[in-house]
Amino acid sequence: MTLQIVWFILWGVLWAVYFTLDGFDFGAGMLRNFLAKDETERSVALTAIGPVWDGNEVWLVTAGGATFAAFPNVYASMFSYLYLPMLLILFSLIVRGVSIEFRSKSEGARWHSFWDWALAISSFTAPLVLGLGFGNIFQGLPMAADGYRGSFWGLFNAYGLLTALLFVALFLQHGALWLEYRTGGSLAERSRSLASKLWYAVAALTVVFLAATAFATKLYDNFLASPLWLVVPVLAVASLVGVRLFHARSRAFAAFVASCATILLVVATALVGLFPNLIPSSLDPAASLTAFNSSSGPLTLKVMTVVACIFVPIVIVYQFLVYRFFRAKLTRADIAEGEY
Repeated sequence: MTLQIVWFILWGVLWAVYFTLDGFDFGAGMLRNFLAKDETERSVALTAIGPVWDGNEVWLVTAGGATFAAFPNVYASMFSYLYLPMLLILFSLIVRGVSIEFRSKSEGARWHSFWDWALAISSFTAPLVLGLGFGNIFQGLPMAADGYRGSFWGLFNAYGLLTALLFVALFLQHGALWLEYRTGGSLAERSRSLASKLWYAVAALTVVFLAATAFATKLYDNFLASPLWLVVPVLAVASLVGVRLFHARSRAFAAFVASCATILLVVATALVGLFPNLIPSSLDPAASLTAFNSSSGPLTLKVMTVVACIFVPIVIVYQFLVYRFFRAKLTRADIAEGEY
């Protein structure tokens, strides 16, 4: 296995982990104003993500850094061709972080309401634009030998919007399951009820997305060439069914883990379909950016591999300890004098 293939896999793993971890932060942020019925419940919901959201966002920074170092041409093209979407994502992440940290700086009701809605809107915008961007990457960007021929508004095509809706629905379900698992009382019950309803929306969008992918993209070509890889989307569907089965038996943590597996496997399905492309061209296959024609030199990839082998396990252990430390359910009594 060449280092280009190794880093294609690692690149995909970093994005998959980011979507899985920050996905429930986005979902909880979107749902918080609608599920929480009073100030204490809003504090409970915010505290459910408060200790972990910034650590989860580290995986996005790592994925971006890995793209820059391992596939510099891809990094440059993404920030050139998709500049406005990337800028919208950046602004959304900034507003989300500021909303979480600034809310507690004043006791005024209007102050709290402003930052509550800023959190909800930014938590919706980021996954929507991420889904839109990746949907367009899945079907290929209009790239030719002389450069990019697309426009910002051209990204708002049917398949791109469908992928964006799927991202939002997956993260909404993920966030509802997280709030059900981490909180107690009536907030957990409302989260449970909504998660049950959201599952049907996710399932319907998944069916439509899989069908549309056959017509709008070439992601299925690798699966047809090597049918053994079909185990990946099959497992993705099975994990989504597992969410429903575990949830129906009131096993909140197991349902959340199944939701994590669903997101991981959905990303894995896309990666198998994309390989070896990182950004395929919809105009000329020769203009596509692949793991082989856009990678850094062998020495850079070797150094990066050593660094990743040292520091990625450290990050994983650290995050495991954080999640373990904050694993107890949150109640109204716990948050009465809380930070948020």
